[in-house]
Amino acid sequence: MSLPQHVAIIMDGNGRWAQQRNKPRTFGHIKGARIAKKIITACSDKGLKNLTLYAFSSENWLRPATEVLFLMNLLRRYLKKETENLVRQNIRFQTIGEIEKLPADIQTAIRYATDRTSKNTGLNLVFAISYGSRQEITTAVQRIAERIQQKELSVDQIDESLLHHELSTSSWPDPDLIIRTSGEHRLSNFLLWQAAYSEFYFCETLWPDFTVEDLEIALLNFIKRERRFGSISHHENTHH
Repeated sequence: MSLPQHVAIIMDGNGRWAQQRNKPRTFGHIKGARIAKKIITACSDKGLKNLTLYAFSSENWLRPATEVLFLMNLLRRYLKKETENLVRQNIRFQTIGEIEKLPADIQTAIRYATDRTSKNTGLNLVFAISYGSRQEITTAVQRIAERIQQKELSVDQIDESLLHHELSTSSWPDPDLIIRTSGEHRLSNFLLWQAAYSEFYFCETLWPDFTVEDLEIALLNFIKRERRFGSISHHENTHH
């Protein structure tokens, strides 16, 4: 099996990493942002087509206001400093999530980065920001319901393909591989529909300690697997 077409990463463990060092949680977020930059570059260098990073979930708004403010500032700085680097690296930047909930200047910076990198043909980098998969699916269903109400669609036209096309991720393939750091084994409302046939890779490493070598181990692990998509394995098929 070759490299995955689409890798998605739940970057977990910044807070615990900081607490282990008797530092504020914000210290972990700073280190985590540096690691994200390294992993983005590594994925680009390896020729991966799509990388989605779970940067800020819709549930993260419930964190203490000071931490949310800090994370917004971190995102603001990233967009300001990294947009031209993304252009140089031929990386296309996109977002999914309820961007309209972000501060106005960050929304502007996101639109600028998206437009500025839109012609790039290398890695498609997607930041999931203010993103929750249940909300995404709910919004898709609402849009379909509106189309039925407007008599543009009939109920019997609703199928998986139609719903897929209403999702914010419809322009790129579903993730082949989802990586989650920090030893947690759950999706946390991330790409629920899109993860139907994803392979999962869980590692104990906290995100600020995650390295390019850890990424390579995850990719090798994926390459060795046989993806069945619900069918029987090739091995079983040849022995029965």
